[in-house]
Amino acid sequence: MSPRRAFLTSLLIPGYAQTVFGRDRAAMLFAVIEIGSIGMARKAALDLAEAKGLPRDSVVATYKVDPNTGLATIDPKTGLPVPDTYIASRFTADRIKARRTHYEDWIAAIVFNHLFSGADAYVAANLWDFKANIGVVAAPRSPGVYASLRFK
Repeated sequence: MSPRRAFLTSLLIPGYAQTVFGRDRAAMLFAVIEIGSIGMARKAALDLAEAKGLPRDSVVATYKVDPNTGLATIDPKTGLPVPDTYIASRFTADRIKARRTHYEDWIAAIVFNHLFSGADAYVAANLWDFKANIGVVAAPRSPGVYASLRFK
């Protein structure tokens, strides 16, 4: 697979080109990040929609009470108790803005995952036939680094 094709395929489907090059752990990492980010973006979108739908809503705190009986006063037209006081919605303009930012952050995480997966696939495509072995060894007096290259 050419580097350009590897970049484009992993840009569209994160982790795909990594599987072609036998880098299954990297492919799994990109796939898990993608699935998790999509799930969290969906949840953030639902939270944002809820916050946008309820900014001027309120909840009944107390009902009017008949002082003689101690029971709630009933509206003759609806048959329901008559509200007395309300609690304002918890979805203020600041909370809506925070939920929007949260949603945008998850979208940015998805875009970053696509770009990073594509860049990783591009590098993997360029280096797939480069046989190098790099490691660290513990020597008696100090740590050491070794590298070996195979030339054809």
